[in-house]
This record gives sequence, structure tokens and C-alpha cells, in this order.
Amino acid sequence: MNAELRTVKTSAEQALADAYVASRGKLPGDRKVAALRDAAAARFDALGLPHRRVEEWKYTDLRALMRDLNPAAPPPDAAAKARARNAGRVLADVDCRRLVFVDGIFAPELSDLSPEPGLSIGSLADALACGDKLIVDYIGKTFATDDVALALNTALMGDGAVIRIAEGAEIKRPIHLVFATGSDRPSSAFVRSLVTVEKGARVTLIEDHDSGDAQVNAALELVVGDGAQVDYIKLTAARALHVASLLASVGADARVNTFAFTADAQVVRNQNFIRFAGENTRASIRGVNLLRGKEHVDTTLLIDHAAGHCESREQFKSVLDGESHNVFQGKIVVKPHAQKTDAKMMTRALLLSDEAEADNKPELEIFADDVVCGHGATAGALDPTLKFYLMARGIPEPEAEALLIQAFIGEAIEEISHEGIRAALMDAAIAWLRGWAS
Repeated sequence: MNAELRTVKTSAEQALADAYVASRGKLPGDRKVAALRDAAAARFDALGLPHRRVEEWKYTDLRALMRDLNPAAPPPDAAAKARARNAGRVLADVDCRRLVFVDGIFAPELSDLSPEPGLSIGSLADALACGDKLIVDYIGKTFATDDVALALNTALMGDGAVIRIAEGAEIKRPIHLVFATGSDRPSSAFVRSLVTVEKGARVTLIEDHDSGDAQVNAALELVVGDGAQVDYIKLTAARALHVASLLASVGADARVNTFAFTADAQVVRNQNFIRFAGENTRASIRGVNLLRGKEHVDTTLLIDHAAGHCESREQFKSVLDGESHNVFQGKIVVKPHAQKTDAKMMTRALLLSDEAEADNKPELEIFADDVVCGHGATAGALDPTLKFYLMARGIPEPEAEALLIQAFIGEAIEEISHEGIRAALMDAAIAWLRGWAS
């Protein structure tokens, strides 16, 4: 007789399972969407929250980090919307089209919905409810992955943005998706967005999470057509658990630039799943993390070169103080037919204290023989020679250190093409450095 072993559910896992059962009949979507949700919920029920024995999550044990599930926030009232009105303040002086979501729900009255040729904007909840063709064609299909956190998002996704950029359209102003917390108590939200950029179109897209005490599981599916150009920027500031997934499929002859900026965030995991589905595409994937205290930030990448003659550059820089912990896991996969691939990955961590920890794990998985690929990782303290050089010219030690840190992260920020966004993020980094030095 064989004994059947079952893993005992944690409090958070049981609460998540119960939340799905309780909300299943209320969540938007037709029978096909319901079947997609059920399959995702079954996967989560079988595996539970990812933990350190799962290789991709070994440095970010979600089962240990997420002890309990915050209750879902109620639909935002006037007071909640008023509290969320000033969210996304890092880019307050940049001319953007703001689309605001309060506690995971679209707030049209706080958003700029003025018409623009080639641009279509809607909410995911409405698109799911009416069976929008974009949902049928793309939701859950952009990148094939069995990630459990994404499965949880698929099961419980409520609202988010659905954006379509028509063929050949050039969107003048950046589209700024602001996900804000309006609830005055700890809450949770599961948001999902879909952005399709058709052939030859151009757009700058910003995903900005100012989520306060809310536990957030966010996912954005990005479909980039042939010859299109997309600049995607993600900003994260969160006092509670934040898990975000970017799933991108990129066509031929396209240009994609991504940048992630994380500061003042307690526990964050940003995971990117990017697939090059067409030839002659170029991508720049970068980020900066600023950590202090006991903050924990995990950047996990899977770059799938599924077509030949593509180029990708990955560059991530992290500054760590106190007992903070930074994780970088990056894997480049080159498929057998993806000849002439050119891919390079680099991660650098600057440790400002003896207690800070940086775990870097870059990987290459190559199945083609005519490629140029490489990766590297460094971790260390400020260069004492450079600091002495500045101090010898009359610059006080704190200012000398701040200048060196600013130069370290500035190399990545300066690659942002939009002048206003570039300046705003540099200002945000300088403000963080002032807080660190004080």
C-alpha cells in the first residue's frame, strides 16, 4: 500500500485558494477565460507558493516571505481616489498621458482619455466581460511559462489596461500607467494589462507602481509587431510584497528598450520573459535598484532568442546599504535555428555595507553554433582610489561617495532616450542618495 503525501498549505496559500473559490463566479470573463482561470488555479493548488527548493525562486522564498494574504481592497470610493490622486510623483513634471488604477481598478475620472489617432485604451475588466478580440488572441498566450506566480495572477486577475497601438501610429506622449493604493489599510490586488503595438508603430510606455502597504501581483503582456519601436519603463516603490511579470513577444526588425527603476521597496520581484520571435530585432534591457535597510529586490530574466540575427544587451546595476539583499538571475536561451545571435549580459552590485548581500546568477543556454554571447557579474565596494582622488580636491567624504554612486548608476539611466523621463529618474536617484548620506 502506497501512502499519498500532501504538502500542508500555509496560511497564505489557503487564503489564496479560498479567495479564488469565493470570487470565481464574480470575476469577469466568458467560459474560455473561466477555463483559463481554472487551469491556473489548479496549477497553483498543486504547487503552492514558490520556495527556495524551486531553482528560479531559491533566493526569494515566497512561501516564507508571504506569511498571510491581505484582504482584497473594496472598490475605491471618493476618499480612496483622493488619496491616490498624487501617485506617480516621480514623473509629475513629465508630460505623459496618465491612466490611473486605484486598488487595482481603473479610475477613468483620474485618467487622460482624450482621443489620439491610432490609440485605443480600455480596461481589462470590460474587455474580459465583452470578449474583446485582443483578449481572445493574446491573453495568456504571449509567452509560454509555467511560473506559479504568473498562474496565480491569471487565476485572480481583475482589472488593468488594454491598449492597442494601430499599425504605423506614432504616439507622441508617453503612456503612464499609474497603479496606486487608495485603501487606508493593508490590501491585495491582482492586476493584468495587455498592450499590442502593431507593425511599424512607436510608443513609450511607463508602468508605475506606487503601492504603499498593498500586496501586489501584477503582469503585463506586451506584443510588439514587425518594425515597431517600444520604450518600456517600470517604476516600483512598495512597502509590502510586490511581484511583477513582463511577458513580451517581439516581431522582426523591431526595437525594444526596457528600463526598471526600483527604490524604497520592501520586497520586490521583477521577472521578465522576453521572446524574440522575428529576425533582425534589437533590444536593450536595463535597470537600477537602490536598496537600504532590510529591503529585498529580485530581478529575474529569461531572454528567449527564438529567431536569428537578433541582438540583445542586458545591463543591471544595484546599490546596497544596510542589510539589504539584491538578487539577479538572468538566462539567455539561444534556440537551434537562431544563428547570428549577439547577446551580452552584465550585472554589477555596489555594496556600501558589510551586511549587504548580492547574489548574481547569469546563465547562457546555447543550441546554435554561430553566435556571439557572453555574460558577467561583479560585486564590490566603492573604489578607494577614486574616493581619495575626489577628497584630495576638497570634496567631503559623504559627497565624494555620493558622486561615485551617482556616476555608477548614471551610466544605465543615461541610456533612456526620453529626456524628461531620464532627468526625472536621475533626480529620483539623487534624492535617494541624499537620504542615504544623511
